[in-house]
Amino acid sequence: MCVKKMGEEAEIDRLPIDLLAHIFVLVTSFTDLAQARSVCKKWKQGVKQSLARRETLSFAGWKMDDDSTARLVRHAYNLKELDISRSRWGCQISDNGLCQISLAKCVSNLTSISLWGMTGITDKGVAQLISRANSLQHLNIGGTFITDESLFTIANSCPHLKTIVLWSCRHVTESGLLVLVNKCRKLESINVWGTRVPVDCFLGLLTISPALQIKSRLLLDVGSASLWPVV
Repeated sequence: MCVKKMGEEAEIDRLPIDLLAHIFVLVTSFTDLAQARSVCKKWKQGVKQSLARRETLSFAGWKMDDDSTARLVRHAYNLKELDISRSRWGCQISDNGLCQISLAKCVSNLTSISLWGMTGITDKGVAQLISRANSLQHLNIGGTFITDESLFTIANSCPHLKTIVLWSCRHVTESGLLVLVNKCRKLESINVWGTRVPVDCFLGLLTISPALQIKSRLLLDVGSASLWPVV
């Protein structure tokens, strides 16, 4: 702890901030980081620097809200991979949270985003975030209620997209998928397991991109389709 004993500086207080930051990078518990941040000014700065060094942040399984999640992402200047997936006790992020996150400096450098199972978000929040994520290569928005509106934004904003998971996105249609595949020319894999799109649409997608891997239970021997959803 940052306290003095008998007029002498505690051993841990002698550690330089850079070393403290390196230690805090290894801490995976956001609760522990919050507690460490409140110890003293030096530790607060160390936690801040540790966030700036992180290339991966996963909030899956943590009880996070809009403000706390956005605050952490804003400090993660070098972030490349962001996971806000929902689990049984996990994140409850809304469109407001995605809009706050979209303002973070790191968003334009993100290569991977997972919003898996975030039923509280809509096209509004997804579009706001994705429209700024121009380096995105991997996107998981399975288990959400997004529509073609989100797909249009992805198609227009993510030229480097390689994989996308739309598992059980029952409101996406053939129109959205065709625009997505037509504009995202680097797309290698698309998971449409559980959607309501007909097989004819998938054949159309393969006409546009013959090497595209389409994962759907409706496909058996078309292209290199998989029978099981990959999340």
